[in-house]
Amino acid sequence: MTMRILAICGSLRAQSSNLAVLKAARQLARAPMEIVIFDGLADLPHFNPDLDGDRPPMAVAALRQAIGNAQDLLISSPEYARGVAGVMKNALDWLVSSTEFPGKPVAVINASQRASHADAALRLTLNTMSANLVEEASIMLPLLGRNLDAAGIAGDADLSSRLALALDDLGRAITGTG
Repeated sequence: MTMRILAICGSLRAQSSNLAVLKAARQLARAPMEIVIFDGLADLPHFNPDLDGDRPPMAVAALRQAIGNAQDLLISSPEYARGVAGVMKNALDWLVSSTEFPGKPVAVINASQRASHADAALRLTLNTMSANLVEEASIMLPLLGRNLDAAGIAGDADLSSRLALALDDLGRAITGTG
């Protein structure tokens, strides 16, 4: 049975190191794990509780459906001004009232050794939202200043081994074998 992991990048930059981490994770994932990168955060409207009824905006419904179809979430998001990136926080705000999110196992990959404030804030928000934060699979990869793409991350012995171990830990958390 396939383990479907939904990867969410909290940056909209095409050359984001956070996106590179998620793409490297997709390359390193071993069967039966399948990592699918969600690419619809830019389409989400600004959070407005008045729009969050029986028929939320299409982009919101797509995010919720993608989360509902996944066994787990893998999030990598940058730090901006010592906080969680706005696009990531907006996505999380749309998930607060969803039925798909609570209890979902979540791993957080921090792609910068200096992004401690956003990492802590993101984890606090996820815990508040009743995520099942998988601590052993939530890691920091020191990519700041390295300018690596997904292939560079997957090809670096230290980074790829850390990321592969985190994915193994995530898989064990999902299957309950860890």
